[in-house]
Amino acid sequence: MNKIGFNVLAWSANMSDELKPILDRLKKIGYDGAEFFVGSPDEAAYKNIGNYCREIGLEVTTVSVLSPEENLISADAAVRQKGLEKIKWTIDRSHDLGSQVLCGPIHSAFATFSKAAPQEAEYERSAEMLHQAGDYAAQAGILLTPEALNRFECYLCNTMEQLGHLLGKVNHPNVKAMFDTHHANMEEKKMGDAIRSIGPRLAHFHISENDRGTPGSGHVLWDETFAALAEINYQGWLTIEGFTRNDPDFANAIGVWRQFSEPWDMAENGFAHIKKMMAKHGL
Repeated sequence: MNKIGFNVLAWSANMSDELKPILDRLKKIGYDGAEFFVGSPDEAAYKNIGNYCREIGLEVTTVSVLSPEENLISADAAVRQKGLEKIKWTIDRSHDLGSQVLCGPIHSAFATFSKAAPQEAEYERSAEMLHQAGDYAAQAGILLTPEALNRFECYLCNTMEQLGHLLGKVNHPNVKAMFDTHHANMEEKKMGDAIRSIGPRLAHFHISENDRGTPGSGHVLWDETFAALAEINYQGWLTIEGFTRNDPDFANAIGVWRQFSEPWDMAENGFAHIKKMMAKHGL
């Protein structure tokens, strides 16, 4: 059964009680779960918000990124080890939240480039670390789902072909694939073909419009997308990830310079859009 989630980064990257009324309203709209960014150093806050989600009946998924100092594809073993420790810390905080899935570009550092195309040695380094992270995540009951990003935000994995190549090297039952329609809209030739190609490994899905605004308001090919998901019998989260300027520090860090949509427009109209597409395509 597919579940519908919403990433609260549309409001804030922080973990605090300020999220509670937002979570209440998401639950009222009909969402099955909320997705949180794991980055705040306040460890107690993760358990607090996790407990609150359990109280109101919202399930949880999480997302995170790695810094240049934590790059899993670095030639420096100490940097790779620091990246692995960051992922383990993120898994611990995700466990505190009650997360089922930890997603994001955790295969390499965000917006960090080598001025060269990805090298096979870099895939090997990332795979070695992700395999170890998969062992750790399995103990917490959390599935890791690395994400392919567009060429302006990473270079190791821009497409499902590259992500599949990496996952073949990882070769771990607890490390699967994530698909994001925003990035795929930029990097893939055909949305449906990309979904079908990664289908056997697909375990998490971000519903994101081409401009990161309200799903259904832009030019992502949603009928093609949902038809392909139905064809592969996808059973997993359909989580809206849209960005705003509401948290300026986070927005500045990811290059969000204007308000694409208001958060509640994304949440309410995006939910209706997903339900419509699911019904239309038999998901």
